[in-house]
Amino acid sequence: MAAVMTGEILAVLMFFGIIGVLMAGFPAAFTLAGTSLFFGTLGYWLGAFDPSNLGSVANRYVGFMSNEVLVAVPLFIFMGVMLESSKIAEQLLVTMGRLFGNLRGGLGLSVILVGALLAASTGIVGATVVTMGLLSLPAMMRAGYDPKLATGVIAASGTLGQIIPPSTVLIFMGDMLAGMNAQVQMAKGNFAPTPVSVGDLFAGAMLPGLLLVAFYALWVIAKAIFDPKSCPALVVTVEERARLGRDVLVALIPPLMLIVAVLGSILGGIATPTEAASVGAVGAMLMALVRGRLDLAALRHVSMQTALISSMVFVILFGAAVFSIVFRMLGGDKLVEDVLTQFPGGVTGAILAVMVLMFVLGFILDTFEIIFIVIPITAPALLAMDVSPLWLGVMVGVNLQTSFLTPPFGFALFYLRGVAPPSIGTGMIYRGVIPFVALQVLAMVMLFLFPGLATWLPTVLLN
Repeated sequence: MAAVMTGEILAVLMFFGIIGVLMAGFPAAFTLAGTSLFFGTLGYWLGAFDPSNLGSVANRYVGFMSNEVLVAVPLFIFMGVMLESSKIAEQLLVTMGRLFGNLRGGLGLSVILVGALLAASTGIVGATVVTMGLLSLPAMMRAGYDPKLATGVIAASGTLGQIIPPSTVLIFMGDMLAGMNAQVQMAKGNFAPTPVSVGDLFAGAMLPGLLLVAFYALWVIAKAIFDPKSCPALVVTVEERARLGRDVLVALIPPLMLIVAVLGSILGGIATPTEAASVGAVGAMLMALVRGRLDLAALRHVSMQTALISSMVFVILFGAAVFSIVFRMLGGDKLVEDVLTQFPGGVTGAILAVMVLMFVLGFILDTFEIIFIVIPITAPALLAMDVSPLWLGVMVGVNLQTSFLTPPFGFALFYLRGVAPPSIGTGMIYRGVIPFVALQVLAMVMLFLFPGLATWLPTVLLN
């Protein structure tokens, strides 16, 4: 009994110790593994941990590297980096701005639509915020936009890659929830549970993602109606209008076709996420080649960036595997389950507690660090309470996106601050995103009250 209590105390100390070390600036992957090994060794000395449990680490690593679903991650990253580096995203942004710019609020609407398109084709939040900040913010300032509205629109639209497929976060979360749900259902005596796949999670995230896009657009339209000075129309010359049709076809149609090919094949059950990701990577290369922006140097740059980002994510995953083993063997998973099952408010209270924890951690940790740390220790308990894994995954995605936007520590705000001119103060950016944070919270409330927003489309596609 004493050993059990000692293990649970060490598990709690390890969780907060890892967060503290990460806040101190140490690399996530080495922090997760190193701190876990330290507490595992301490647990061994105190008789609460058997080091032989770490023998399963090698098998876990092999499982990660041979997991066909996770192969989609570097392929989607390659597709996104290729679209960014070949200036296809830049051309799309400029053309959409000219298409809608002659309307009040049109430039803001174009940023939202391009943000949604880039989310569906790149899924890289930081790169999207920076790209739109560099290109759209100067144009919106020249057009006379209220800096608060301009920065809010750009920051909010840039974070759509967190929830709109093919988000790399959803790929990892879908794979994790699939395994956890199967284990939980088998433990409850259900030996033929309904399988959960990454494609199902993609489908579940579509409607909430589009709902957010609609909320953002409605806010800009409301500003255009009730505060027209905040978002004036652009002056489009006759020459620009004459060649607008051709530019729209060249800039908009190819990315749309790529998005339809990738997401349509996944949602339609024609291809797995990995197969669709390979199609997306090849399609992005073809688009860059047609535009004359693909040569050996460009391919080398994109490949290096893809390797860098993929390595960072997977090394964090490896470190999280050590953390998961030590935390579970110290009895931390049992402690979390007991706390959540006895939490005031039952299932609702437990869900709110987990969401608040993730939201707060979103101020100080990266998205991948959060899902690799928190999902393995909280999701099994929630799934055992019959919470839908699809709904849970989408709810976590929207929650983390909201945390990304919320002052004063939202990561998207730091990305935008880095590229915004000195004339736009940090306080101005903070005030600009507050309406969009409120819209995010509204979307989360709707998703909480109407789980069908996340579960209806996967059910339809499954049937």
